[in-house]
Amino acid sequence: MSIGFNYQHSFIKDHELKFLKPIINEAHIMLHDKKGPGSEFAGWVDLTESYDKDEYERLKIVGEMIKSNAQVLLVIGIGGSYLGSRAVFEALSHSFYNSIDENKRKTPQLYFVGNNLSPKYYKDIFDVIENKEVYVNVISKSGTTTEPAVAFRIIKDHMEKVYGKEETKKRIIATTDKEKGALKTLAQKEGYETFVIPDDVGGRFSVLTPVGLLPLYAVGIDTDKLLQGAHEGAIEYSNPVMEENIAYQYAGIRQILSKKGKDIEILVNYEPGLQYLGEWWKQLYGESEGKDGKGIFPASVNFTADLHSMGQLIQDGKRNIFETSIIIEPDDEDIQVMEDEDNLDGLNYIKGKSLGYINDKAFQGTLLAHVDGNVPNLIITMDKMNEYNIGKLIYFFEKACAISGYVQGVNPFDQPGVEAYKKNMFKLLGKEGY
Repeated sequence: MSIGFNYQHSFIKDHELKFLKPIINEAHIMLHDKKGPGSEFAGWVDLTESYDKDEYERLKIVGEMIKSNAQVLLVIGIGGSYLGSRAVFEALSHSFYNSIDENKRKTPQLYFVGNNLSPKYYKDIFDVIENKEVYVNVISKSGTTTEPAVAFRIIKDHMEKVYGKEETKKRIIATTDKEKGALKTLAQKEGYETFVIPDDVGGRFSVLTPVGLLPLYAVGIDTDKLLQGAHEGAIEYSNPVMEENIAYQYAGIRQILSKKGKDIEILVNYEPGLQYLGEWWKQLYGESEGKDGKGIFPASVNFTADLHSMGQLIQDGKRNIFETSIIIEPDDEDIQVMEDEDNLDGLNYIKGKSLGYINDKAFQGTLLAHVDGNVPNLIITMDKMNEYNIGKLIYFFEKACAISGYVQGVNPFDQPGVEAYKKNMFKLLGKEGY
């Protein structure tokens, strides 16, 4: 299997999971029959079959146009409007994608804006895009979310000064609501190319819609294979038999551990390219489960680097955490440690060993240490880090999240708490009506 799941180090006994089977089965029915809370936003469940094929082909045409004409693509969005695409981009692209020569890269540089309000960040972005051919993909359901709306206003003004108003219109692609909203209204007025955020897919589940697919296609990611992997995941993780469905096992074990006081889950990776998958995963689970006084707090770490910072707390701190590690089998193309005649660093004992092999032993050693320290560990494995597997992993996490939320007893598709900070910010900024 391209995606595997192992919970033998979770301290959970099989009968504990079996006791949850009726509840998980009920959650399955609620989700697939769309009778559970928030079911109007469960369109992602069968998205890999029901997506608009004509729009997807048009997306590829626009993506090719961006590839041919842009030196820089700016993606404007916040939360689910950028975290999913950035997660896939970071996982599958060159580690230093934006720095390598454009003749070797052959696709535009990609930068994400609209996810903060830092003046320094925007000054730096303007330095990066100076004298370059810039295209923009602005992503917002409403067009009024503060951070991306501010970014779009600033960047649109800059582009109109550089390229002129008419040329700027050709360089802006809006991904937004099908019929309504400020961004949709502006796109119609200005004549921007537009793509649709489906009404029944919430932001944090939207990476496999044009929200994620357009920017990913434009930088050379094989979105066909991404969708293929997600589709295979949709089939595999729709099996109602919990013993045969690893997404349901993961969902159930999380809830069992939570009831035992393990209220912090740490997503672990040993591959720097997966850092933003952790950021996407944190939004997915944090917004879906963190409500009604409930929820497992999602955190993430990057090993082995964070073993030298967070490792101490995980090993010896408060016992309210569990870990979920994403492990990728070593690549065939690897780098070996050579012998050194002086051996001043004492590393000759690993001469001839590959970095992938050493990294795997670092994982195994950490797993043994943390389990000895009474930290439950769950393990997700991938045989390769490619489009197919990342697509399938995305669907795995989405499906498990929905089931876990229903088992926990919350609506996993709303996020009422997100509005609280906005109301205070609007009032402090003097917005009318606040």
